[in-house]
Amino acid sequence: MKIYRESAEGSATKIIAAARKSADIGNFETGEEILERRKGVSKLTSGSKNLDNLLGGGFETQSITEFFGEFGSGKTQIMHQAAVNATMPAETGGFDCDVLIIDTENTFRPERIIQMSKAKGLDPEVVLKRIHVARAYNSHHQILLAERASELAKEFPIRLLIVDSLTSHFRSEYMGRGALSERQQLLNRHMHELLKFSTIYNAVIAVTNQVSARPDVFFGDPTAPIGGNIVGHTATFRIYLRKSKGGKRIARLIDSPYLPEGETVIQVSEDGITDGV
Repeated sequence: MKIYRESAEGSATKIIAAARKSADIGNFETGEEILERRKGVSKLTSGSKNLDNLLGGGFETQSITEFFGEFGSGKTQIMHQAAVNATMPAETGGFDCDVLIIDTENTFRPERIIQMSKAKGLDPEVVLKRIHVARAYNSHHQILLAERASELAKEFPIRLLIVDSLTSHFRSEYMGRGALSERQQLLNRHMHELLKFSTIYNAVIAVTNQVSARPDVFFGDPTAPIGGNIVGHTATFRIYLRKSKGGKRIARLIDSPYLPEGETVIQVSEDGITDGV
């Protein structure tokens, strides 16, 4: 019996060792190696030089860029503009790629894409054919669509994935403190699925987020982004938008791994997102 036990333990040890060897658990890298790999990171123009400068050159691939603010602050307008810009050639700040949009609030408007495309001198029909939109009807459907994005990326060159908005379904379906834990777990899973997609396909992930009132003041506005630490820790860049006069919006970078906090002015007009004067 003892011999049999020792033999079984020895076999188990060998199996575990073989599994560890074959498993892709990753290795430590030097900072130099990581720097070399990051040379493959690309930047997508937002349409505004001011906003591009705030983001260190534009929307960064292999990361999540979050825009949050009140209703009418320009979040969806920026997403529409990013979708148009992504189809442009690389020499004009685009990716010459297809775009995937997960629309959770029925805010996608092809008419807006046509306006923005014409302002850029692009063929609206060609642009619309390169934008793939899926309506998410609940949080689980939203998660499923993000998981299926990889299937579409095998058929089309997807380099931009937009979620507008990230938290609306989670906010409405999981209400109260009793549901908070489940909501945050699902949201965490969803965001990491998006982050994985961005890494595998060297893509930009751009999301919008809702805000809720809170008693203290958040950068001069008594609102705060939904999602708490889960969204805060997973989003790479966080941009707070607020309204100003004459179609202008104030964009404030509040979180980034390497860029300083700052703010700038952008203009939302019929032509799309441009620099505020």
